[in-house]
Amino acid sequence: MSELKVKIKEKLIEHLNLEDFNQDDFKDDTPLFGDGIGLDSIDALEIIVMLDREFDIKISNPEEGAKIFQSVNTIAEYIKNNKS
Repeated sequence: MSELKVKIKEKLIEHLNLEDFNQDDFKDDTPLFGDGIGLDSIDALEIIVMLDREFDIKISNPEEGAKIFQSVNTIAEYIKNNKS
């Protein structure tokens, strides 16, 4: 699971162009939106595309995304539970 979390962090930095961040800035439970990393709704759309491309995970319901994208932990858990 820790390898998956590292990959998620790498892909978030890459896909969201977070040049000012490195993996150490992302604790596994740091909120990605709001007071945490500070991502916005455009970033959420980018995360949906990233999950589809990199992990073959489809998210069709935006409300579902709000729960999944809370932190690296919640994304990793979703991938683990929904990987075909």
